[in-house]
Amino acid sequence: MIAARHLCRATPQLKQISSVRRYATEGSSPVGMNKWIKYGGGAFGTLFVGFGIVRYFASPPPEERQRKMHEIREAMKQGSDSIKPAQKTFKGGEQGWVDLKLEGVEEINHNTKKFRFALPDKDDVSGLEIASALLTKYKGPEMEKPVIRPYTPTSDEDARGHIDFVIKRYPDGPMSEHLHSMEPPQRLEFKGPIPKYPWSPNKHDHICLVAGGTGITPMYQLCRAIFNNPSDKTKVTLVFGNVSEEDILLKNEFEDLENTYPQRFRAFYVLDKPAEKWMGGKGHIAADLLKTVLPEPKTENLKIFVCGPPGLYKAISGMKKSPKEQGELSGILKELGYTQDQVYKF
Repeated sequence: MIAARHLCRATPQLKQISSVRRYATEGSSPVGMNKWIKYGGGAFGTLFVGFGIVRYFASPPPEERQRKMHEIREAMKQGSDSIKPAQKTFKGGEQGWVDLKLEGVEEINHNTKKFRFALPDKDDVSGLEIASALLTKYKGPEMEKPVIRPYTPTSDEDARGHIDFVIKRYPDGPMSEHLHSMEPPQRLEFKGPIPKYPWSPNKHDHICLVAGGTGITPMYQLCRAIFNNPSDKTKVTLVFGNVSEEDILLKNEFEDLENTYPQRFRAFYVLDKPAEKWMGGKGHIAADLLKTVLPEPKTENLKIFVCGPPGLYKAISGMKKSPKEQGELSGILKELGYTQDQVYKF
């Protein structure tokens, strides 16, 4: 887990750049391909955002690629002579726990792995909606009570036959340690879905995702729903804090979104212990950075989502009162003038 001190240490004032503020407050507009966004000074260093020119020319137009992917997904959902209608594995309510087999494990970095669990049938889908999570349950031989933890899948909701999770191993974290010790074909119990924030296309004009560590997974779930749907034109800003560059989960996926939708998706990364060559933000997610890259509090139809370790919650938005209660808004977002209705804590 990212310790609170990693994300909450004081840093010097960040210089505001008008181009970043314009992105945060204005609607979509044409952007020059060679444009680089730069803000810097102090401990934050310099952050550059480019468009990936090679991929820009090599790929079909974003709207066309998005439309074709949507058609494929819809065809799979509806079924055909060769594809069985999809059945939902997780139905919620009184369904109880579902035992799934671990199908594969992929090492992501020094403390993170991707786990693929097989659904009961190869044509099944998970049954999760946006945004929702699943509970996991494990009881070791020395445990008096089972440990239960929520996780948000990273696979598409309409993926058939499997469900994927990207999970970081935390010292003394009984569930994450158990998962990291698992090998195929061992099994684990799941239950859900656990509804979080119900999403519908264009529910908000602009959403901002403030995340730390594995708090990125529900943010990625929202991004998938938005950019997989050609009718959803929501604008997205991501601010993602980590200890080191190798801790940035799903960075390739976010870079692809940024290259494909440069007018609608922007990501800003902040590292507590960056390498010397790191050109992004340095330190923690602080007020100066958020004031620069987020839309102003007076912006209409804006929603800010927060997810990460306790230190990030305390600094950015205040803690949740309980799993089902948001609690009062405090921290940097309140200081900047955002209201409780504009913020959702995962």
